[in-house]
Amino acid sequence: MNSVQILERLIGFPTVSRDSNLALIEYVRDFLSARGVDSRLYPDASGRKANLYACVGPSERGGILLSGHTDVVPVDGQRWSSDPFRLQERGARLFARGAADMKGFLACALRAAGLAAARPLRLPLQLAFSYDEEVGCLGVRSLIDDMSRWSHRPAFCIVGEPTMLRTAVGHKGKTALRATCHGRAAHSAAPDRGVNAIHMAGDLIGHIRRRQAGIAHGGARDPAYEVPYTTLHVGVIHGGTVLNIVPARCELEFEIRNLPADDPAALVSAIRADAAAVARSMHGDCDAGGDDVRIDFELVHEYPGLDTPSDSPVVELAAALTGNRERIKVGFGTEGGLFSGRLGIATVVCGPGSIDQAHRSDEFVALDQLQRCDAMMDSLLDRLA
Repeated sequence: MNSVQILERLIGFPTVSRDSNLALIEYVRDFLSARGVDSRLYPDASGRKANLYACVGPSERGGILLSGHTDVVPVDGQRWSSDPFRLQERGARLFARGAADMKGFLACALRAAGLAAARPLRLPLQLAFSYDEEVGCLGVRSLIDDMSRWSHRPAFCIVGEPTMLRTAVGHKGKTALRATCHGRAAHSAAPDRGVNAIHMAGDLIGHIRRRQAGIAHGGARDPAYEVPYTTLHVGVIHGGTVLNIVPARCELEFEIRNLPADDPAALVSAIRADAAAVARSMHGDCDAGGDDVRIDFELVHEYPGLDTPSDSPVVELAAALTGNRERIKVGFGTEGGLFSGRLGIATVVCGPGSIDQAHRSDEFVALDQLQRCDAMMDSLLDRLA
């Protein structure tokens, strides 16, 4: 099977993060098994999702790991020109949910694994297909936990997120948090008898915005990024019940996308201090002392950034495979920082398609991008052999 045929099968599995990916994983396992390649599954606690790992070639040596996620974002509320879970070819472009992000790369990796199974390899080709990347790089961690105990880990990792087959040597880390503001309810005709949790949230947002402004004007910078500094962003807020009740509760969700030079834990500590100051400032309202007037924090998810030196051998390998020596850094996150940070595996991000197509209606990958990715894989197999 060629990459387009494999991609057509992968697209047909609607692996939105909220749903199971097992049908796709079983297809991949059967595809590999039919070619004499064993694979190992790492199911989640519910049994509805799983990572897959496979090795083609001598497992007692470190080889090249091709990493990609099987989940896709929802299509809810989007206007598509065709069925998003059925591959459509129009004008040398292949349209479907996940075509660019990132089942196109998975298809090329599976094609390569099938070819590798028929060749004697000196070094192994390894596959790592994960779940729940789109909701915080959550699923791959069970595989990484297991890999941390292996005596023979991959030497290099290529994460196939869409970069137009340019070599990305870095991306920012992300920390997502939920802050819950606890005030005191009262009748809105006598607001001084309560503590307004929405006002607390507004004050905390003000602190977050001032910290963002300080970072933008005087913080660490890396001009290789489109946004060259660490960013803080409030994206969700929920609070109150009805207009004539002083709200006792308000939740907001915010994120930090940090340069490797910035410590997100230090930023979180500073924002916690800001929240404590906001709570204390409310204590003059209705004699509002006590632990019930407070702001609690919950970590939603986090993943580390990636910062691979430009002279790393894996960067040279990617340049040789693609014929492109351009090095870039990307604003979006990947599982690459986990492979690099947790396991010490030299990692780059390089895959077919454009991130500009990800998460939008009529997502597509160009046919020539898949062809170029196949050529990259063929060159990789020659080197492994």
